[in-house]
Amino acid sequence: MKKILPMLIILLAIFSTKTYAQIQKGNVMVGADLANLNFILGGGGAFQAQLNPKVAFFIKDNLAVGAMVNFDISTAKGAGTTIGWGVGPLARYYVNDPKMDVLKHGRLFFEGNVGIQGVSLSGGSNTTGLGLGVGPGYTYFITNNIGLETLVKYNGIVGFGSEAYRSQLGLNIGFQIYLNGRKALAIAKGDREK
Repeated sequence: MKKILPMLIILLAIFSTKTYAQIQKGNVMVGADLANLNFILGGGGAFQAQLNPKVAFFIKDNLAVGAMVNFDISTAKGAGTTIGWGVGPLARYYVNDPKMDVLKHGRLFFEGNVGIQGVSLSGGSNTTGLGLGVGPGYTYFITNNIGLETLVKYNGIVGFGSEAYRSQLGLNIGFQIYLNGRKALAIAKGDREK
C-alpha cells in the first residue's frame, strides 16, 4: 500500500494537468494508427490488419503537416488475399475550443491526406491511383507527450485497373508521440543533451 499511494498521486497529477504544449509550433508528431484489426478464429479463418505510420511537423499552433504511409492486408480462407498500400502528404488541424474538450485532456482534430494508393486482390482485381482521405478524430493525452487517438476516416482511390473507384470508411485507433522539435532534431542527428 505504501508504494501504491505515491504512484496513484503521481498518476493523478499527470492526468489532472491541462497542457497543450504538444501541439504548438515547432513540435513533431510521430506515431501510427491501427485499423480493422480482426482475428477471426474458427470456421472462417480470416485475418485483417492495417498500419498507418505518420510523422508531422507543427508549422503553427494546432496545425501539423507531414507524411503518412499505409499498409493493409486482409485474408480469408477461400476468399483470397487483399493487399493495400499508399504514401503521401497529410495535414491535421486541432480544434482550439474549450467547449469541444469533452474529456479535459484531449483535442478534437480533422485529418486529411492525398497521395498514391493501390489495392490488389489475389483474384486479379486491382486499383492504383490518386488516394484521398478525410475525417475527424480525437486525441486523448494519456501523458504530456503521448496521445491515444481514434479517427473515423473516409478513404477513396480514383485510378486505373479493374476498378476505377474504390472507397471505404474506417475506424482507426492508434498512438502518437509529441516531441519538442529541437530535441527531436538533436536526437535524429545523434546529438543528445546532457
